Amino acid sequence: MKRIAVIGCGAYMDTGYGCPGEWRCLKAAALGEGEFEEPGQVTAFIKCQCPGRTVVPTVGMAIRLSEIKPDVIHLSSCLVNARPGCPYMAPEDMARILREATGIDVVLGTHDYH
Repeated sequence: MKRIAVIGCGAYMDTGYGCPGEWRCLKAAALGEGEFEEPGQVTAFIKCQCPGRTVVPTVGMAIRLSEIKPDVIHLSSCLVNARPGCPYMAPEDMARILREATGIDVVLGTHDYH
């Protein structure tokens, strides 16, 4: 079973849009639905804080403190599909930076639930 870290949009979490940080990402990961190739275990759920400068160190800290290195990192569907999009960083750029910094594959999106 793959170990998964999910990175969600802090602005969405803080303003109560209902995603992420609740059932959608966790359900999709557990059942292997949406962007998850197979059922997996979420070992970290990380909140990206504007303007995103701390997301890489926060992921590193989550890995060190939990002592569980994820097999894959998923950027949450609300982070990837936000409209209007993030004014600081495109999801593709965040994925590239995370991949380069951690050596862990990064997937854009988590679920397709509405």
